[in-house]
Amino acid sequence: MLPIALRADGRRALIAGGGNVALRKAEALLDAGIAVTVVAPSIEPRIRALLERPDAIVRERAYERADLEGVDLAIAATNRPDVNARVVADARSAGILVCDASDPNAGDFTMQATVRIGELTFTVDSGRSSPAFARRIARDLRKYFGPEYDAAARALARMRDHLRDVLDPAARSQVMRELADRPVQELAAMNPVAVVTCASRASALAMTQTRFVAAALAQRGIATTILDLTTTGDRETDRPVSELGSVNVWVKELELALLDGRADYAVHSCKDLPGVLEPTMMLAAISAREDPRDAFCSERYARFEDLPAAAVVGTSSERRRAQLRALRPDLRYEHLRGNVDTRLRKLREGTYDAIVLAMAGLERLGIRATHTVPFDAQTIVPAVGQGALAIETLCSNAALAAELEAAVNNVPSQWCIEAERAALRALRAGCSAPLGIHAVLHDGTMTIDGAFATAGGTMVREHVRGCVGSLADASALGEMLAARLAPALAATPRVVLPRTQDRPSRIAAALRGRGVEVVELREGESGTDLMNTMPAMLLFPSSGSVAAVRPFLDRLREAGVRPLVAAMGAQSGAAASAAGFAPDIIAPEASVDAFVAAVAQRLEGR
Repeated sequence: MLPIALRADGRRALIAGGGNVALRKAEALLDAGIAVTVVAPSIEPRIRALLERPDAIVRERAYERADLEGVDLAIAATNRPDVNARVVADARSAGILVCDASDPNAGDFTMQATVRIGELTFTVDSGRSSPAFARRIARDLRKYFGPEYDAAARALARMRDHLRDVLDPAARSQVMRELADRPVQELAAMNPVAVVTCASRASALAMTQTRFVAAALAQRGIATTILDLTTTGDRETDRPVSELGSVNVWVKELELALLDGRADYAVHSCKDLPGVLEPTMMLAAISAREDPRDAFCSERYARFEDLPAAAVVGTSSERRRAQLRALRPDLRYEHLRGNVDTRLRKLREGTYDAIVLAMAGLERLGIRATHTVPFDAQTIVPAVGQGALAIETLCSNAALAAELEAAVNNVPSQWCIEAERAALRALRAGCSAPLGIHAVLHDGTMTIDGAFATAGGTMVREHVRGCVGSLADASALGEMLAARLAPALAATPRVVLPRTQDRPSRIAAALRGRGVEVVELREGESGTDLMNTMPAMLLFPSSGSVAAVRPFLDRLREAGVRPLVAAMGAQSGAAASAAGFAPDIIAPEASVDAFVAAVAQRLEGR
């Protein structure tokens, strides 16, 4: 016996017979959505009443073979064995499945007792040994399985539909299995399924990370649609990150989607976040940390130590470049941008002898170079938050934040990340600063390593260790590390250069060559991040550059803060004065060389 479920899909069944058995069969077929034709010399009034519908046919006469034309199923339900046998023989010769209601062994199928609760269908088959007991079981099923089971089934069906567009089949199956094991009342309460939108970068790595969070949230009955966005960092791959201007080149567009209501939460690589979020934003959760280390990747050389002198190493990170150069100053370190696949392709093509990537990204994508060797985290200190995901939402969205925390947050990782970010905030360092901070928590003791490359190329390393029992303890330990690194960072001047054009800035390049950290603030940007990483000087190469950063100047004025101000010429100086920031320095002539020299001289004498 093989129980199967047959979809109606416009099918028609013939019932030969007009008594009580025929009535029960007709009721079951019609309830399933199958059209019915009844043929019999005498048909009970109840059957006639049941078949008063457009898709039903009643023929009050003896059965004829022609009655099988156009039907998909046949049921012999007369009180005459010879007629039933003829119906079975005719149906089989015509290739039509047939049921003999008087003898379950004579036909091709039997019709079981059926209980329907919404979209759920239960069938009971006693093998004809006790039809009465089968009907009793059906009654018990109706009592036990109430409407909440239908609501739960509908919730699961809707969740499956949503996940089809977000997760691969294996991940989708895992989520659905775990959801199906939850209490029925919880599942019923998920109907209708809550649907939220996640803002994500569109790269393969970012989408993998986002799907991980979406799967975790789905296990709590919340479906996710994904809004994929292209960030400043994704668009401008021909320049080092340090030259892109904005501090949060990887996250700004995602945060804008949260602010304007296009998305409910955003998933970031934690290392991409600035030390201070916008006041309206919060980190709802920090994921369990993957391998935080940086990895040496090469197609030709097995280890970093095996690279010959003058070998070309590609990296997009000033932090990595500085720490690698401290180990091997004899190598050439060149700019490398693009997603992980692009970087590995350039490595395979021979553009670089080796490149350095984050192990976490390689593991999430399941890819490697021929030789992939992690650096020790104390030798090449990772970036703040490296290896963890940060899930951001609006402070006003407390309910979703609580769900994200319950679904994704990992407390040990959260404490370590908070310690690192506390150090970053205390140091007022930008994302592109050559700074590594890495915390490890074990049995209540946290150790934090920090490494910073000064403008002169000196590598300064610090280490702290302490007992941690709370998020506040972790933050305090991070601030302790920051206090030890602060003198080294204070020696590196930081300036803000407004930008009104997209082409690379000669001023920024010249100052960076002199060891100055230059943050290029683009037109219209508020500079919120910079309020906690206050620059030593504002640079105004033109009157237009003053107007371009008025929101930032307004913030400085409201905070009562005034960095030094440098203007390239009289017109830019007048515009700065009109904005309330009279210049402390005006270049002797309106040229890039004179302006850079004047700025560098003042910074060196500060």
